[in-house]
Amino acid sequence: MDESEFPWVDVLKVRGLPNHVIWARFSDGCEGTLDLSDYIQSGGPMVAPLKDQAFFERVFVEEGVPVWPNHFDMDSTNLYVQMRSAGTLKDRPVAAE
Repeated sequence: MDESEFPWVDVLKVRGLPNHVIWARFSDGCEGTLDLSDYIQSGGPMVAPLKDQAFFERVFVEEGVPVWPNHFDMDSTNLYVQMRSAGTLKDRPVAAE
């Protein structure tokens, strides 16, 4: 995939990891992590609850996007592109032959 392309992907699985890192697996089979700590520290009132690590780890998938209990969500394509730009997105695993 060309780095300038914006994929049409959904998040299938998500986990909140220590230090405000999010892990996600996407509908194209790729997965990765992204450190959200700077974003959370500079965010507004919807992001403020995510500063609590226990709350951050309560992330779940709803309709293909990561969502927290306060209804804050992240766009799946934007998350994918940020992981790709950060170099933390892993290509889908190659099937064994």
